[in-house]
Amino acid sequence: MRYRDAGVDIEAATRAKLRIKQLARKTFSRRVLSEVGAFGGFFSLAGLPRDAVLISSVDGVGTKLKIAFALGRHSTVGADLVNHCINDILVHGAAPLFFLDYLATGKLSPRVVEEIVAGVARACRENGCALIGGETAEMPGFYPPGEYDLAGTIVGWVRRKKILDGHAIRPGDVLVGLPSLGLHTNGYSLARRVLIEQEGMKLTKRVPELGRTLGEELLAPHRCYAPVVRPLLEKDWVNGLVHITGGGLTDNTPRILPRGCRARIQLGTWPIPPIFNLTGRLGRVPPEDMLRTFNVGIGMVLVVALENLRRVTAALDKQRERYWMLGRIVRGRPGVEYV
Repeated sequence: MRYRDAGVDIEAATRAKLRIKQLARKTFSRRVLSEVGAFGGFFSLAGLPRDAVLISSVDGVGTKLKIAFALGRHSTVGADLVNHCINDILVHGAAPLFFLDYLATGKLSPRVVEEIVAGVARACRENGCALIGGETAEMPGFYPPGEYDLAGTIVGWVRRKKILDGHAIRPGDVLVGLPSLGLHTNGYSLARRVLIEQEGMKLTKRVPELGRTLGEELLAPHRCYAPVVRPLLEKDWVNGLVHITGGGLTDNTPRILPRGCRARIQLGTWPIPPIFNLTGRLGRVPPEDMLRTFNVGIGMVLVVALENLRRVTAALDKQRERYWMLGRIVRGRPGVEYV
């Protein structure tokens, strides 16, 4: 009896890891001190300021993977993972340093692994983030055929005096929303339940309301906001940031609100993308559930002092970035109220 007889193909894993090394090496900076394949990743902090603080985050892609499985398209979910994680540390003012991924499947396919990791490496490279390691696990009988799970950990840094934690937020600050590109990586369980299971919609069929196939819509990338937001952070023009993920505006916004501050959001101040209207209408989803499940078209919220608002909007206009004034910070208990 060999390991292969138990369902684990070591030779396939070796081929996949060789290709992963090649992809990862393209993301390396001078601070990377090890090759992928060692027992740990080595990263030098030389050159960072003495008051540098490391900030980390870990996340997955969720049931968006089900869409990738069904369509046999695996090139985007890796980038989704990296972009999500970069946004999560960006809200604290941090820039990425390095990334590690975890990929587990029942039967390893070198082609699929390469497609996934190519997406991870591409997003890392675009954002100056080194892919210094990870884990590829073959677990027979643990996952259905053709399926896998994907997760990642990011480590970034920020100067202690530049940490964004919401303490600077005051009543009167303005909430500025930046657009999402779709569902990003949240709410897929509900969207799939309504559109695919209840309505029987096909992923490969074009949906006039969406202007493309349902599959293309549901695989739309999770946007990275760093290129737009970092210049504003460097100018100290932002008092707080909110990455709108699972929990929506309702549950994510309070995470950065200090005592005595409440977010008042004016409904109707931004356009709701068709995918959300379609899901809500067909599923008869209550409005409060839509706002707690999906980003409903807003992927990042900037909290800006009134005196900096003109500077921020001018910078966004210069980058040709769309934005909407969602509401204000008012006095009250931390939370969100919709008006």
